[in-house]
Amino acid sequence: MTTFVFILKILGSLGVFLYGMKVMSEGVQRTAGDRMRKVMATMTHNRFTAILTGLAITSVIQSSSATTVMVVSFVNAGLLTLIESIGVIMGANLGTTMTAWIIAAVGKFSLSDVAIPIIGVGLPLFFAGRNRWKNFGEILIGFGLLFYGLYLLKESVPDVKGMLTSTDPLVQERARDIQSFVNNFSGMGYLSVIVFLILGILLTLVVQSSSAAMAITVTMAIQGWIGFEESAAIVLGENIGTTVTAWLASIGTAVNAKRAARAHFLFNVLGVLWMLVLFYPFSRGVLWLGSQLPESVRGTDQSTEIGFQLAIFHSLFNFTNILLLVGFIPQLAALVTRWIKEPASEHLQPHRLRFISGGMVDLGELNLPEAENSTRDLAGITREMFVGYLEVFKNPAADLGAEVTRLKALEDEADVLTHDITEYLVRTSAAEISQENARSVTRMLRIVSELEEISDAIFRLIQITQRKYTKGRSFGDEATENILAFAGKILDLIDLYSEVLVTGATEAKLHQAQEIENATDKMRKQFNKRAMKRMAETADSVKTEMLTIDMNNQFELIANYGLNVVQSAYYLLKHDEIPDKSETLSTAR
Repeated sequence: MTTFVFILKILGSLGVFLYGMKVMSEGVQRTAGDRMRKVMATMTHNRFTAILTGLAITSVIQSSSATTVMVVSFVNAGLLTLIESIGVIMGANLGTTMTAWIIAAVGKFSLSDVAIPIIGVGLPLFFAGRNRWKNFGEILIGFGLLFYGLYLLKESVPDVKGMLTSTDPLVQERARDIQSFVNNFSGMGYLSVIVFLILGILLTLVVQSSSAAMAITVTMAIQGWIGFEESAAIVLGENIGTTVTAWLASIGTAVNAKRAARAHFLFNVLGVLWMLVLFYPFSRGVLWLGSQLPESVRGTDQSTEIGFQLAIFHSLFNFTNILLLVGFIPQLAALVTRWIKEPASEHLQPHRLRFISGGMVDLGELNLPEAENSTRDLAGITREMFVGYLEVFKNPAADLGAEVTRLKALEDEADVLTHDITEYLVRTSAAEISQENARSVTRMLRIVSELEEISDAIFRLIQITQRKYTKGRSFGDEATENILAFAGKILDLIDLYSEVLVTGATEAKLHQAQEIENATDKMRKQFNKRAMKRMAETADSVKTEMLTIDMNNQFELIANYGLNVVQSAYYLLKHDEIPDKSETLSTAR
């Protein structure tokens, strides 16, 4: 029963620690998610700035797993290249060493005395604050819970050295049993290192967090359960075990996302391999460095300096690994490219949008770029379809059956992509995201819906054109000229909303879209009147002119949908300017 209670205490302490990390990380994302996305997208073109980006983001959100999953997601969306992602992953490995330093400081002061006041400051901000103040309160609560979880973990793990000096024979015997159990696996040279390395891998796989695994390792080392070499070997295993999260996240993603996950695995494994060769001399160097730390840093109430020694080992190992491999990033990229080959059918089967979860830490705030990128892809499909329609319309004598089949496949692809984006955005909004990003999700759902309607309307134009050819209908010069003029305006609007989805909507572009829509509305009325006049003049032209009217009506529908796309994109950026009937933006359908 005592062992069972001990395990429950450890699990409960880890639960508080992990929940604090989750709350803090998600609060940071809500506060600075947009900046983090922009930094990730713009500051990673150079391998050294990419490393600094990974280091900074991981130090802030305190989860290398969340950072690497974010990297996989960005590579999957095409926002990061494979080489850029490797640099960010290297930095994330160094950033996660911050956890070891925090845990090592447990003995310097009472974390409970610090954690509870931090939570006390954050609580009123969380409940009474709004927007950023509320998010800042959440960060403080998470930070306090993280510290309090570390305090509980330290209190839950018995101090073996203290037990050995106890006057109670039973306590001493229990301490000797612990030492005897650990000694069974120690003292065997490299075999012991391998055994504890495997233990580190398994520990990380079980708790699904390298930070939590590190917390357990450093705490047990501080409390005298394991020595420096054993705990250092466990730390090496944790570096391999943490790569599994990104590996799992890459399942079902694009080829480059899989390669980014494998690059993370390869980088860490190569580091562990060279470290195994130099393990003992490297460890002696770390112990010497640890002895040089001033007493004010190490703290006075720790019975051992092992916590800081492990923090130095973890940081120095990852820093050295970066120095050794940063010059070989292109070679690492080439190696994983050969490892994960691109399927022969990759170009035939467009990649499906996939929601990538960070597991314990929710990445809802950082998932939007992939949806934004796929929305631009959807806009590109509508343009390609419309250009294809014009090609079919302008060449009545050519056999364009294959082109019509291709356009139908594009329409099907638009339907699938619309479904994927919608599901992705709904899953993103299910997470606790900021109010600003919640509005963005709502607007993007509207934009996606409009683009899907445009693809349907374009395909109806293709079907009308097919019917025209099948029935042997021939448009006169005036009707053909009108349709091509109308189509030119529609293509201008498609180009405009495609540009807006990339660069953002301005008031000038909004007015331009409104002017085009107003012009198309006049053209529809004017050209339909002319068609009715031709029908009255020539009875045999009724069915032919009905086709022109159908085309004009579809053009006007596309113009309405296109205007809605631009308006939604504009109010996505300028939500304070949304009119009273913002959710029913002018849609003359």
